[in-house]
Amino acid sequence: MKKINKIRPEDKIVHIPQNQIIPNPNQPRKRFDYDELEGLAQSIRANGIIQPLIIRENERGQYELVAGERRLRAARLIGLTTVPCIITEISETDSAVFAVLENLQRQDLDYFEEAEALASLVSDYHLSQDELCKKLGKAQSTVSNKLRLLKLSDEMRYKISRAGLTERHARALLAISDENQRARALAIIIDRHLTVSESEALIEQMLRKNTAPKKQMLQGFKDIRIFINTLNSAVDTIRRAGIDADSVKTETDEYVEYIVRIPKLDDKPRSIAT
Repeated sequence: MKKINKIRPEDKIVHIPQNQIIPNPNQPRKRFDYDELEGLAQSIRANGIIQPLIIRENERGQYELVAGERRLRAARLIGLTTVPCIITEISETDSAVFAVLENLQRQDLDYFEEAEALASLVSDYHLSQDELCKKLGKAQSTVSNKLRLLKLSDEMRYKISRAGLTERHARALLAISDENQRARALAIIIDRHLTVSESEALIEQMLRKNTAPKKQMLQGFKDIRIFINTLNSAVDTIRRAGIDADSVKTETDEYVEYIVRIPKLDDKPRSIAT
């Protein structure tokens, strides 16, 4: 495939009315921090736009942004009428790749945005993973691992991002195929603030538990009611001893939970009346 055109030093800088520039429809970055844009806007107010925007003329004759979304947004914040641009000849496909590259090099994307951008390049522009890897200069295993993140549901991705978990946390969750078990693991990881290694250990433990044969877990006992009856007898014995024991039994598809509450006894010696 044709390589992305490089911007040459001799390319002419022209000033284009900012309201004539339309956004890059393939911009992979979805969230822009207002405080960050405000800081950039104040810098542009004081020093101007040092690095020109890169634009292209699309099939409809419009000026379409290729790179420089933050600079364009900041310029609009302070009311600049024109912005310095370099007009380059570039295809829509290469413009999309360029937008991803710019954000990756500046580390502006979170790992889910990056995965979504890569998937869009594959689906919308019919790029093979091999072609995509060559254009981005990334190993195929890296791209494959990024794309696998999209197997997580939208809700799960939102919770992972909101909790500030790392990409390795997200990849660890992919080891669990059952959606309910995966959601349960994520809830534990977030609630307990588990590290990556702790999360991996938790997930491994859950997988072992799910694959263990139920007959082996009972180890020869034919009926779980034997255990329940034994616990009930123990509670009755405690009550006959004059202790106000309380028991609660709940049952789900996965387990039986039996809770016994025994009031604390006063250990202080008591005087005996004579």
